[in-house]
Amino acid sequence: MIESGEALDLSFLLIQTLNGLASASALFIAASGLTIIFGVTRIVNFAHGSFYMLGTYLAVTLTQSFMDAWYGAASFWAGVVAAAIGAGIIGAAMEVLLLRRIYKAPELFQLLATFAVVLIVQDAVIYLFGPQDILGPRAPGLRGAVMIAGERFPAYELLLVAAGPVVLGAIWLLFNKTRFGVLVRAATHDRTMLSALGVNQALLFTGTVFLGCALAGLGGALQIPKAPANSHMDVNIIAEAFVVTVIGGMGSVPGAFLAAVLIGLLQAFGILIFPKITLVLVFLVMAVVLVVRPWGLLGTPEPELRGEAALMVPLRPWDRTMTFLAIGALVALAAFPLVADAFALKLGIEVMVFALFALSLNLLLGHGGVISFGHAAWFGIGAYASALVLRHAGAPMELALLAAPIIAGLCAFAAGWFIVRLSGVYLAMLTLAVAQLAYAIAFQWVEVTGGDNGLIGIWPSDWASGRLVYYYLTLALTGIAAAFLIRLVFTPFGHGLRAARDSALRAESIGIDVRKQRLVAFAIAGAAAGLAGGLYVFSKGNIDPSVLAIPTSVDALTMALLGGIQTVTGPLLGAAGLHLLKDFVMPLTDYWRTLLGLTIIALVLLFPAGIAGTLRNLLSRREGGAS
Repeated sequence: MIESGEALDLSFLLIQTLNGLASASALFIAASGLTIIFGVTRIVNFAHGSFYMLGTYLAVTLTQSFMDAWYGAASFWAGVVAAAIGAGIIGAAMEVLLLRRIYKAPELFQLLATFAVVLIVQDAVIYLFGPQDILGPRAPGLRGAVMIAGERFPAYELLLVAAGPVVLGAIWLLFNKTRFGVLVRAATHDRTMLSALGVNQALLFTGTVFLGCALAGLGGALQIPKAPANSHMDVNIIAEAFVVTVIGGMGSVPGAFLAAVLIGLLQAFGILIFPKITLVLVFLVMAVVLVVRPWGLLGTPEPELRGEAALMVPLRPWDRTMTFLAIGALVALAAFPLVADAFALKLGIEVMVFALFALSLNLLLGHGGVISFGHAAWFGIGAYASALVLRHAGAPMELALLAAPIIAGLCAFAAGWFIVRLSGVYLAMLTLAVAQLAYAIAFQWVEVTGGDNGLIGIWPSDWASGRLVYYYLTLALTGIAAAFLIRLVFTPFGHGLRAARDSALRAESIGIDVRKQRLVAFAIAGAAAGLAGGLYVFSKGNIDPSVLAIPTSVDALTMALLGGIQTVTGPLLGAAGLHLLKDFVMPLTDYWRTLLGLTIIALVLLFPAGIAGTLRNLLSRREGGAS
């Protein structure tokens, strides 16, 4: 016989389980679209959260309009369906105008191009709907609660519990009982054979992206009775959708459903058992799954990143001309304070810090062929290491700065031990998981990191407290670190790293330990990024979890691309170019996100070689023409 206390516990567990399943269903509906798009197009669509957000905004508008036009529950659901279709149509337009041009581009270019769409959609949403949160109507007939095991449970949440399995069943029927579905499954397994059979891949890809974005829009539209539409919900959902897609296996819809249930229940019960590390648990599970089963629970192994071949560009040796240019740049930077005001000095410090950050990423990206979507982890860890050593250990700035590259390098080495064992998109996703894990720790470990409030009062020692002195300190440290990274590229280690980048199999056949090469590069890049983070926190005087967030990693990728990932010093130019754009051009318009997004798209489509790469190509053509 069950005692009353036991019955209460069982009813509580049942309600929590239902809460977890409701969240899992909503998450699965959104994430299923992401995994379908990747399965067919092999594009990691960072803009997927934008279509979730568009679905929410469209549903708020359309459901209210339909309910005002005629009364009845059908009007609400007609608005939800119309919102999903609208999101799908906008997604199809994105595929035709943008994605179709980058299917064969490296994953880095695809990530940045879809992130550019995120920026543009955010501005579009603010322009069309305003910056305030917008509440949607409640679902007719589902505004109350039902009694389950003696407990009240929202009727709409119960509908969401059923919505996930219903959508899963509909997707199964579509993929197994229709010609379109059969073609989608065939494209997931072998696109080359599908093309050989004469299938119109362009039309198939457009239809697939429409379906995936419509599912994202449906997931967002179903949220309007629960939460208001806001312009930040895209970034929030994309992180969780990535977790579900990667844990389940990129391209596996049943895997996404299984992963969504796992994450939903983990969040429902984790907040009770481990209330302070709920976010950490989610990304920790993702990291563990990728380490134990690199291709996810129900996924299949992926080939090496297609972008590696695009990086096979021989480097010119560091000649006398480059030496003179480097000396000239150092002299110009040293003389810069003579003509600069306080704001210009601050900007100069930031440019040097982020130049080192981008250069450290390019050691992995351009020379190692290792696409890292989470390089902000090492930048942020270095920044937090300096701040915590100063704040909690009472150490001076000098020791705090020394701790930044050491701790970040050790963390990068530890994480790299697992990361370099993977390949393809799963390697890139594990770097993202590590960065999100670091972000979650910084966000939730309030007693140590200050949580989302961060830490303030992180200032240099008295001798370096002046802006001018700190400028020269930053110039000296970033200059030494940058010179080391550039010199490393031309050493036997650098040649071995590029050999492994161009062909891991051939490199191993001549005795190069590819994993060891990449692991060492990971540690060195992490240490350099950590030093940049340490210098950054002392220049700002404060630190918060945003330095570990996805936009920081995207900034590093953008700087590397802007300068040229196939060059040695390109990221230095890219850092200067991006900061000049952000500080002098973007403030001229309220729609700076659109401006930045269009700039990124132009780089991806028109200038993939970047500033330095384009100049190098022009010089090569001139020399070839002269000869």
